[in-house]
Amino acid sequence: MRVEVVGVPMDLGAARRGTDMGPSAIRYARLNEILTALGHQVSDAGNVPAPVPESRPEPRARLRYLPEIATACRDLAGVVCGILRRRALPLVLGGDHSLTIGTLAGRTMAGRRGGVIWIDAHGDFNTEETSPSGNIHGMSLAVATGRGSGELVGIGGGPSAAERAVVLVGVRSLDPPERLALHHSGVTVFTMKDIDQRGIAAVMGDAVGVATAGGRDRFHLSCDLDALDPLCAPGVGTPVPGGLTYREAHLAMELVADSGLIESIDLVELNPILDEHNRTASLAVELVASALGQRIY
Repeated sequence: MRVEVVGVPMDLGAARRGTDMGPSAIRYARLNEILTALGHQVSDAGNVPAPVPESRPEPRARLRYLPEIATACRDLAGVVCGILRRRALPLVLGGDHSLTIGTLAGRTMAGRRGGVIWIDAHGDFNTEETSPSGNIHGMSLAVATGRGSGELVGIGGGPSAAERAVVLVGVRSLDPPERLALHHSGVTVFTMKDIDQRGIAAVMGDAVGVATAGGRDRFHLSCDLDALDPLCAPGVGTPVPGGLTYREAHLAMELVADSGLIESIDLVELNPILDEHNRTASLAVELVASALGQRIY
């Protein structure tokens, strides 16, 4: 397939600096070469610009760096929309998880209404009222489903994901109000307990089923690298013990590839400052390769 890579070097939505270097680290790990070797036509659209926090005024407490994040997400939405209209797959490299607001808005602008598989240790379902930190990377899924800041929800013209078409996989850390909001939403949640009990193959089979039900024949994959256990992916800003193993993560991606229904990807929250010899970035490239068809045999 045709794959267009776009980076979003942004860490405005996170508590720790460093995810702005994520796109460079992933590219350095030979992303384009590896995908080209799989037979894909790969082009790189460069980066959507985002300011560094030190260049901006002191952020407000409840929606930190809202104007700057909204601008970057609007710019990204336009890029993603263009890629989809060219019938290519947008592969968005982050950057913190607030950028997915822009990715999904771009899908909406391009007329795509497919489901979303969101692989993450966290729910990202807080709003301005419930977030303990005010960091927007913890609100991005809520925004996509129409909750929270109108400035962010409106980027694609309104909510960019129907709750019944959204699946969270690998969750193991939720704030109490966020847990309650998810319980009362239409989002399907598979925690690490579900994966432990049922296995990643069964969970991913159900996830693809939910994301493509009701005539939704394509889906977006949002992969936060903190979904993996910190023992195999140390280079993330908000690590949580007990995550996906190396093989569980690869199998999840291989099953995504087997479905043949993936339409867009973003890969977020890589923090090279916290990594060990770029090994989390190298793992990120391996996972993308698995999601785009690399096989063991």
